[in-house]
Amino acid sequence: MGEPLETRAAQAEEVIDRLSEEYPDPEISLNFSNRLELLIAVVLSAQCTDERVNKVTAELFEKYDGAEAYANADVEELASDIDSITYYNNKAGYIHDACETIIAEHDGEVPDTMSELTDLPGVGRKTANVVLQHGHDITEGIVVDTHVQRLSRRLGITEAERPAKIERDLMDGIVPEEHWQNYTHWLISHGRDTCTARNPDCAECVLEDVCPSSKLDSDVDLADGEAW
Repeated sequence: MGEPLETRAAQAEEVIDRLSEEYPDPEISLNFSNRLELLIAVVLSAQCTDERVNKVTAELFEKYDGAEAYANADVEELASDIDSITYYNNKAGYIHDACETIIAEHDGEVPDTMSELTDLPGVGRKTANVVLQHGHDITEGIVVDTHVQRLSRRLGITEAERPAKIERDLMDGIVPEEHWQNYTHWLISHGRDTCTARNPDCAECVLEDVCPSSKLDSDVDLADGEAW
């Protein structure tokens, strides 16, 4: 039996209080100058580091200007432009097809609803949430990336395993709506700096005394089973 909702909500509140002090100015780490660039960057970021994506898009955004440029591009050439990105062939196809849809169905503009965004090729709820939050200033959900998935479970905030279920769990009385956007950025920052997937630095963690997965208190192998 898992912890009751009230306990997990209190844990989330404590985590938010501490990480908001540790990271007072959370922000997205992908580089972009408009909504289409944001959409493309997020699609490219799936199972790839933001650092790598930013290196690739620095040249990509210079070469392709607007949805028509991507829609008219040769997919093989587009793939070669992003070939240092994981799954670059698939992602090139997604970007090309998504831009065709944006032109045909949305007058060349990136849509601003969850349903329209997730209808685009290669765009799931996580990507749509990022585009809504940072492109349209609409917070409809919580972005659950690998860091949010890992840390929310390690910290005992949720026992759900899959991103969609984790998001629903967090939104259902655990993370206050006013923190939905920053919750993601706080956990990403903490996941990169301290609570890494394989070697979490529990001794230097600001959450160590409230973390049920602390290595200082148990012999739990935090890396076990984590290929997120």
